[in-house]
This record gives sequence, structure tokens and C-alpha cells, in this order.
Amino acid sequence: MPLSQAIIKVTNLRLRTFIGFNQDEREKQQDVVINIEIHYPADRSFQTDDVADALNYKVITKKVIQHVEEGRFLLLEKLVADVLDICREHPTVTLARVTIDKPHALRFADSVSLSLEYQS
Repeated sequence: MPLSQAIIKVTNLRLRTFIGFNQDEREKQQDVVINIEIHYPADRSFQTDDVADALNYKVITKKVIQHVEEGRFLLLEKLVADVLDICREHPTVTLARVTIDKPHALRFADSVSLSLEYQS
């Protein structure tokens, strides 16, 4: 029985990193909020119930956390693109979306966000 794509969502992953090009942004970590959506075919994992046949979101999330927390980024575009690259590393990924919010980046706004998408 063919199934539709499985969709993994990681919602509001809150991390701290160096993001921005102003002097104070380069010296002090800021909060970022990451939302990830990854699509992949679930047929095999559904049939076998074997973790080896599924996309391991924990492995992906750990890589994202390490990259973000250890990195320094001038632009939100670079950070989002890097996280998207991590999310699409697995060969079965058919679509990945990443949105990263930078809370309090503007005085009268809750946050500024940027999204990028990959589709095979």
C-alpha cells in the first residue's frame, strides 16, 4: 500500500548564536527560533517499523543545534541556508523548509524571519 509523504516538523527550536553585522551583534549571542519541515517517503518505515528505514529527526536536530550554537553568522540568509543544507542531507528528503526568526531584531516588531525551501 503506497503512503503519502511523511512530514516531520520541528517547532520553535530556541537557540543562541552570534547573528548580525553590527558590532554589538558580533560580540553577544542572540536568540533565534528555528522551525523545520522535512518531507520524505514513509513507505518502507511504515512496513518494517525499523528505525533504520526512517528519517532520524533527532540526528538532524543535533546537527542543527551544534552548527547554530558554534557558528557566527553575519546574515540571516546564511544561517537559514546552512540549516536547510543540514535538513536535506539525507537522500530520501523530497522537500525541506526552514524558517528562522530573530526576535527583537526591530524595535517595534516581535521578530524578523527568513524562510528558504528545497525541493528535489
